[in-house]
Amino acid sequence: MALVASAAPAFAAQSIQAVQAQVTSLQIQASAIAESAQQSEVELQNLERSLSSVQSKDSAQSKSIQALKASVGAIAAQEYKTGELSQSMALLFSSDPTLYMNSAESLNIVESRNANELRQYATADQQLKATALTLGDQVALVAKAKAKYVAEEAAAQAKLQQAEKLLNSLNKAERARLAALQASEDSQFQASSLALAKEGSGVTGAEGVALRYALKQLGSRYMFGAAGLVYWDCSGLTMRAFGSAGIALPHSAAAQAGYGKRIPLNQVKPGDLVFFGQPITHVGIYFGNGKMLDAPHSGARVRIEDFSSWFGGEKYVAARRL
Repeated sequence: MALVASAAPAFAAQSIQAVQAQVTSLQIQASAIAESAQQSEVELQNLERSLSSVQSKDSAQSKSIQALKASVGAIAAQEYKTGELSQSMALLFSSDPTLYMNSAESLNIVESRNANELRQYATADQQLKATALTLGDQVALVAKAKAKYVAEEAAAQAKLQQAEKLLNSLNKAERARLAALQASEDSQFQASSLALAKEGSGVTGAEGVALRYALKQLGSRYMFGAAGLVYWDCSGLTMRAFGSAGIALPHSAAAQAGYGKRIPLNQVKPGDLVFFGQPITHVGIYFGNGKMLDAPHSGARVRIEDFSSWFGGEKYVAARRL
């Protein structure tokens, strides 16, 4: 979408409403990218937990093999006192511990009093090397996930900066008119949302609890990555709402789409989660009568708005019942 090149003659060729539409479009794009960043953050957290587990395993195996080394070292020292290291010991300390494992029986040491300790050491050494490879892979995956998250956060901020640049190209009077237009729109949404909110009291079960929690947030502002209690993003609102009903969800619209039961569009009921985008970048709570409750995008407030096949430029893709 092309931006206006200069402030003069400001917006003679287009209305303030057109400028508002451009700004809103950029804010929706920014919020979609930010929601992708939320999914990247969830993936990053999962990878970091996995990495921590592998690191703990590596540490435990390292301690174990140190103890085994002391024991095997004592055996080697004893053999050295009586002459050169046996063929079995030479194999054990070779660069390929599997060679020892495969050759142990043919070397006729299985029945010796040291065989068990020698085998334990070879096995532990093999496991530690395998864990070290896994650890290296996990570190690389975490680094890649962090880079993706940072890039998406930066891309979202870049969209907001575009919107800000567009706003700054307006003169003072035009900015005042645009602010008044936005305030009027917010007021209308808030009034209609509060009027509709009374209809949400009849929903029962966990869906009803979640819906009523979300209704209490009407009018709260949207903010990237926010999950209450003053600011919200779309998945932060649904996460908290269903959390109040005892249902744990991740802070990501895409991740939330993997929870619960998929519901056909013609069977959607109040309290169902509805998702938009491919990949998914927005989630709301179906309110009933062709409406949904959501934290829409940067620059907007939590509200009840029309539910249709599209949200901004994102297509409806699924509904889930938790």
